[in-house]
Formats: sequence, structure tokens, C-alpha cells
Amino acid sequence: MKTTISAFALVCGLASTSVQAEEQPRLVLQITVDQLRGDLPFSISPDRLTDGGFRWLLENGVVYRDAHHAHANTETIVGHATLATGAYPSVHGMVGNIWYDSVLGREVYNIEDPDFPLLSADADVNDETEIDPTQRAAGTDGRSPLAILSSTFSDELAAATGGQAKIFGVSVKDRGAISLAGHAGKAFWFSKSAGAFVTSSYYYDAYPEWVLDWNAAGHVASHADTSWTLSHDPATYTFGERDDQDWEVDFPGYGRVFPHAFGPGDGDYFTTLLTLSPVGDELTLDFAIDLIDAEEIGQDDITDYLSVSFSSTDYIGHFFGSASLEQEDNLLRLDKSIAALLAHVDATVGLDNTVVVLSADHGGPEAPGYLASVGAAANLVSVDDWRGSQDFEELQATLGVGPEIIVGYSHPYLNLDHDLIDAHQLDLAEVQAAVAEILASMPGVFAAVTSSQLALGNIPDSDVMRLVANNFNRDRSGDIYVVLDPGSYIADFDGLTVAVSHGQPWQYDTFVPLIFAGNGIVPTTTFRKVETVQLAPTLSALLGIRSPSGSWGEVLEEVVVHVGH
Repeated sequence: MKTTISAFALVCGLASTSVQAEEQPRLVLQITVDQLRGDLPFSISPDRLTDGGFRWLLENGVVYRDAHHAHANTETIVGHATLATGAYPSVHGMVGNIWYDSVLGREVYNIEDPDFPLLSADADVNDETEIDPTQRAAGTDGRSPLAILSSTFSDELAAATGGQAKIFGVSVKDRGAISLAGHAGKAFWFSKSAGAFVTSSYYYDAYPEWVLDWNAAGHVASHADTSWTLSHDPATYTFGERDDQDWEVDFPGYGRVFPHAFGPGDGDYFTTLLTLSPVGDELTLDFAIDLIDAEEIGQDDITDYLSVSFSSTDYIGHFFGSASLEQEDNLLRLDKSIAALLAHVDATVGLDNTVVVLSADHGGPEAPGYLASVGAAANLVSVDDWRGSQDFEELQATLGVGPEIIVGYSHPYLNLDHDLIDAHQLDLAEVQAAVAEILASMPGVFAAVTSSQLALGNIPDSDVMRLVANNFNRDRSGDIYVVLDPGSYIADFDGLTVAVSHGQPWQYDTFVPLIFAGNGIVPTTTFRKVETVQLAPTLSALLGIRSPSGSWGEVLEEVVVHVGH
């Protein structure tokens, strides 16, 4: 198990600002919804919302209607780590869900750590039935936050309270839970192979009794031989007549029309399909509620922290797109899950004693198939086509290397064979530039930027290049950053063709909701453009503690100016 919090505090340096208990909220509740593009909470007619979910947040919070991630690779770990640290990926180091490690000679999953194996022997996150290809690419099932290079807000809360704050992160995705729990907290995530919430030896030597009880209570098994059915009459949905869309993924046994059957409890894809539905979020909700009660969250004068990251919106988005009946129904179910979480917090802690913040790790585009159906432009890009460019023949003639110089593509980076470059006694920067020039001429490619350029700051002065630079980390970024044209998409994830992919620096991927509510925060709505790196330092300002070590964003004045502490 990891070192004690006192040791962590000595390493980080204890915060000079003490937490004044009588002035502080009892809980900071951070809700992150994976792939919740910034317009989606507003796409639901208010009369269809529950009283306590999105509606409560929109009516009682500081609502930023133009919030964006300011980094180019809009993927899950990148956005979660940015929300947690207030830093850009260039600083916190999470440049992608995976990156190529030239020393190991393989792709590395962002939070893998062989020194801290999972506590459950049957919780292999690389199970062959796993839908998420970024987890299949991992080389180890050990997990820890040690690859995150900046402290998080939760780390600073732990340091400021002398380790007394209770800090937890919960999600279906390991990277969704671990990133926000930080180095000082504890994290639980859902293992599809085990059908249970699990953790690693970084956090515990053995599971707490309440976790064993939850996993044994049949929450998961109760969904065997059931289906995801529509919550309301199809006629009440915007996409009620669009249930069967050709571009949606027709996953075997699950289909692309309602009802979506989960199959038997011992089926190969049973738990995977649960997460490809609102049930994944509802299991996360149930586990988080038990955690609140068992760990007595928010029950003393020391501010606690709980992160709940809901993942189903992302899985459903990838398979069906945001303009789908499935996503529309999911948003209604998500609204109920958020309402239930807030209701439980209100009953146990009090929302007036809680700072609630909601955001997303990234947005997501409309499915190219949907865009084409309404007459909008969309273009699918194939990475395999890059290798086949005839321009590599000229490269072969001038430098002596051809398409074999490409090791692979780990989004968003193209990686080159450095051993081959050395064997031909070539200059790395020259080879990078030559390959980047070829890529930039490919259909659907907006720009190809080499790491040599980024290391020297030798890039054009533009908004897009600023986001690319914010994503650059010298030790982890690949050889060439590839930016696709707006409206161009790679729809292939590790051999699995999906309806939607995200990860670009364009508005549809960077745009996320950002809402602060509770504990004296005065409601207002603003269309001022803000960045997600401002979330963590704003939470720090609310509590009067030090901001995370790598944080870059300015405090959001609308949140703190009228707080009555």
C-alpha cells in the first residue's frame, strides 16, 4: 500500500494556509460526466428534467455556458487530469490515454503501475471482452496515480488538513476515479471481468468490509436477462423516430434499436453491455451512496472530497452518437442519477454544507453518419492510408527510409522508429519534419507538428497551435502531433469501428459544461469564455488553501466573489 498521508505531506510540503473548520463546507462533491458536450444539459426540455438534477444545478449554480478545455487531445485521462490539477497536459503529463514508450518498446496506459497490482485476482482490466481499447493496450493491470506529475486539488486538501480530509474517487473507468482522487485519496472503479468495484494495492492492503458487502449484494447480477428499455413513450423524444440509424454500432446481441438486451449474467459481454447503458452510471451511483454512508463523508468539521465520474455517456456516445435516441434517453436517466446523488448528499451532509461542481473531461462530435443524413459535411480518415502515401517513395530516395519508419499511431501522436533512424545515422528532427510534411498533405489532416518544433517553441502563433503546445510533454509526447480538419474523424479504435470518436482541438470536442453550486455560491449565468484549468484553483480559493502545484488557471471570480464565508 502507498505511504501514509503524513509522508505525502512532507514530500509535497504542508500548505501554509490552515483550513478554518467553521468557515468551510463539509464536502466538495465533484461530478464529471464523460463526453458530456457543453450543450447537452441544455438540449433537454426543462419540463422533462427532475427537480434535483441538472435543473437544480442550472437554477442554483454559477453556470459557464462557454467553458472549454485548452489542450488539443481531448481524451478521458487528459481531461480528468486537467480538471483535477488545474494544469495543462504539458505539466501534469497525461498527454493521452496511451502513449508510446520508446524505452519499453510498447504503448503505455496512462495510470498503469506494475508495483501496485489490483486486489482482485479476477479483475483483469485487459480482458478480451473489454470494449475500451485504451485499456486493452495496457501492459500491466497494476494501477496508481504516480504518473500524474502535478498535485491535484484533493492532494492539496489532504495537505491542508493534515491528512484528516476523507478523499475518494469513484467511476466505472479506472482513470476517471484515480485521476481525481489524486495521490492522497482512495479510488474505486468497475472491473468488467470481475463484475465488481475494485481497487489496487496503492490504496489498500485489503478491501474494506463495506466494499465486499456491496460487491456481494447482487447489484450487478440483478440486471441479468433484462434490457435497457426506453423510459418514456417514443413520441416524446426528439429522436423517437430515429431509433434505427445505419451508422450506429450493431454490437452482437445488443443491436442498435430498443430494447437493448444485456443477456445472461454469465455472458461474455454482460458487464460490458451494462456500462454501454445508463446502468453503468446507476451502479456507480449506488456504490458512491454506500461509500458516503460507510465512510461517514461530510460528518465532521473537516472538509471531505468525493469525486463521482459517470462514464455511460461516453460509451453510448461512441456507439450511437449524441444525436441518437439512446443518448437522449441516457441523458434523462443521467439527470435522475445526479438528482439521486444530490438528494443523498442533502440528506446526509446538506447541500448548503457542500460545494458541488459539475464538468466533463471532453465533449464529442456528432456522428459523421448523422451529419451526412442532415446534409452536413463529414469525413472519415484512415490511419492506414498514411503509410500508403506515394510521397514515402521520395523519402526513401532522399533519406533511405520509407513507411517502415512509422512505428504506429497512438492518438494523437505518430511515432517513429528511433533505432532505424539511428541505424541510418539520420537527424531525428529532419526525419520528423519530412514525415510531417507528408502527413500534412494527406486528406483530412489540418496540421502535423513535430516534437522537435514543439520543444523549441517553433510553431505558428494560432489558437490551435496553442492547444497543441499545451498538450506537449517532452518525455511522453510522440514524434508528430496530428490534427485533423474540423469535421474529419478517425472512427477506428484498435480495430473496432465506432460511430463517434473524439480527441481533436475543435469546439465540439473542447466544449464542456462548468457549473459550481451550493455552500453560499450565488447563482448566475455567464457566456464569458473560460478554461477548465480554472476549476481546481477556484475550488482552492473557495477553501482558502493552496492551488495544485502545476495549476495555471485564474480563479473564477463569479464563484468566489459573493460567497458568504
